[in-house]
Amino acid sequence: MWPYSRDVVVPDTKDWTWVLDRPCPECGFDAGGCRNDEVAGLVRQNARVWNRLLTDGAIVPGRPSDSSWSSLEYACHVRDVYRLFRTRIRLMLKDDDPLFDNWDQDASAVEDRYDSQVPEVVVAELAAAAEAMATQLDEVTDGQWQRPGRRGNGSSFRVETIARYMVHDPIHHVWDVTGDRAAGD
Repeated sequence: MWPYSRDVVVPDTKDWTWVLDRPCPECGFDAGGCRNDEVAGLVRQNARVWNRLLTDGAIVPGRPSDSSWSSLEYACHVRDVYRLFRTRIRLMLKDDDPLFDNWDQDASAVEDRYDSQVPEVVVAELAAAAEAMATQLDEVTDGQWQRPGRRGNGSSFRVETIARYMVHDPIHHVWDVTGDRAAGD
């Protein structure tokens, strides 16, 4: 499949922050209705789902169409979401209103050759990143949930909103791979 152009899959340029205001009509997850103390559990649950998908043989290279990532690429992306947002939340907890660099997820898929990575390694890394993310969220104190941070596009978050925004992404990508709405164990 390599090399492929990043133009093969049309980049998603939507501002997904709307998921904080209403349930996602595609995957069914309601980030706005999620409590702070639920996010870490959802992260752990999501990692178990990706492990089950690996065991079931559902995480494979090869795009199902020219307009969609492969299940392996989605797994790599979810791993990197956990890593990136752990860093962002760490900054929010340490610094006053940090500004985050924009992340081009489509460029990462190409540059890091997501579709040529080993599924078992990716899911193990995803599980480790998810556990690190969940542990960090478990340690956020009541007063820290309101600490601010901003994306390069100007979107403002608090730790509580960026955590709920973040957890939608991995849940949504299970839907992308399986079609299961708000997939659980």
